[in-house]
Amino acid sequence: MTTHNMLIAPDFSPDRFAGWHMFNTLIQKRANLNMHLNIPASHAEQEQVIDGGDIQIIYANPFDAATLIREQGYRAIARPIGKSDEMIIAAAANSTISRLEDIQAGATVAMADNRDVKLIGLRLLEAVDIEASDLNWDVTETYQAAARKVIKGEAQVAFFLAEIFHSFSRLTKTQLSVLIESDLADISHVLIVKEDFPDAQIFLEAILNLHNDDDGKEALAELGMPQGFEPMSEEDAEFMIDLMQTLLD
Repeated sequence: MTTHNMLIAPDFSPDRFAGWHMFNTLIQKRANLNMHLNIPASHAEQEQVIDGGDIQIIYANPFDAATLIREQGYRAIARPIGKSDEMIIAAAANSTISRLEDIQAGATVAMADNRDVKLIGLRLLEAVDIEASDLNWDVTETYQAAARKVIKGEAQVAFFLAEIFHSFSRLTKTQLSVLIESDLADISHVLIVKEDFPDAQIFLEAILNLHNDDDGKEALAELGMPQGFEPMSEEDAEFMIDLMQTLLD
């Protein structure tokens, strides 16, 4: 049987790791497909895997999805229901920064290598006349590392994917102060497949039916997607890509 490669973008909370393995096991059984799960540790590793391997399925963040759809022959087929990609800007709880207006030009921002989070964060900072060129950027391997930088005073603020921030331990969160959380709703991670992936419809049907039984519900709960997935049309994908482009402009 042919082995298909599926890659999961690394920007998820560590406690979702087991959920992706449950998801992969269930989909293999239900779609009768042999799939190898790739979970890169960083965005740089993700790019290496995509460039160097034959990846048929990707659960991609919206920024990467836009590039993969427009330039590398992928198409969107599904997205999680009610799970938009929001971001948080936070400072240390004991710092002098308690609101966006307190962020000064020359400040250091810590964040993992996630371009859509950076894009949304910069759009939020426009309200206080701060641009990318006004800031110093400290790109970390993980969001947890970014949190440590802020807590230690090595960065003034950090950008976080909201879901990952909310998954931090209580101790970590008590040492951080949320300045703002986005509320965009229309931007989310998406499942994309290679245009020539022959089993796309079988795969999609297995994905969409996960919420219909206990095993599927358990896997979805582990992923923080209790409502499951919904189909994503080409028009929906183009709308989201256009929205990302608006943020860029």
